[in-house]
Amino acid sequence: MSEDKMNQGEELKERDKKSKLKSEIISWIQIIVAAFILAFFLNNFIIANSTIPTGSMKDTIMEGDRVMGLRLAYTFGEPERGDIAIFEFGWICNRCKTAMGEGEAPETCPYCGQEITRPDTLYYVKRVIGMPGDKIEIRKADASEYVKASEISEAPVGSFEDISPDTVLVTADVYVNGEKLEEPYLNEPMLYTGDMDFEVPEDCYFMMGDNRNNSEDARFWQDPYISKDQMTAKVYFRYWPGIKWLDD
Repeated sequence: MSEDKMNQGEELKERDKKSKLKSEIISWIQIIVAAFILAFFLNNFIIANSTIPTGSMKDTIMEGDRVMGLRLAYTFGEPERGDIAIFEFGWICNRCKTAMGEGEAPETCPYCGQEITRPDTLYYVKRVIGMPGDKIEIRKADASEYVKASEISEAPVGSFEDISPDTVLVTADVYVNGEKLEEPYLNEPMLYTGDMDFEVPEDCYFMMGDNRNNSEDARFWQDPYISKDQMTAKVYFRYWPGIKWLDD
């Protein structure tokens, strides 16, 4: 075989190698782009992930747990009483990352004093207690339901301090449209901090935490109602640490 033919053969092999490498690179780029598009579509239109930052939902969901919700549940359906839901609550400063804002973000962060240019959305996870049109009442429970301080593990919002373990604490019940709400998911009895009355507007929901004595929920918000368009996803299960189904 002549030297020219040998050189031509080597050139063809080299071109073939480069062509295969190019095809492989293009194939990998296509896979990565497709995966990115699929992940973007899933995360923005199908599912919602959330990491629980506090113990306001214990023992149902613990601080640090990661949960998965389905956006389509509220795209094509309505929230129901008892749902655990991820919803938009407020804003996070894109400068100092402080997540304390309720409602719309101001132009200037009150915490760091800098202009808020691209606020992140602050999401909460709570349980649906009040439906549109519901009348929610929180009232003192019967004396038979009162508990000793030693039976309460959480320091309640608006806290009881320096009390004896034998001190009897007054508990409270939630009433929906005049009927007492049975709440087997509560981690301990809810302590009474005064009568409260709420009337849920149309297309809005009243949200509370399962760890009722240590939950900054609708009882204490400036605006106690979450609108339908703020309801992001229904939570179905915890996926870390370990799988735990929550849609019972």
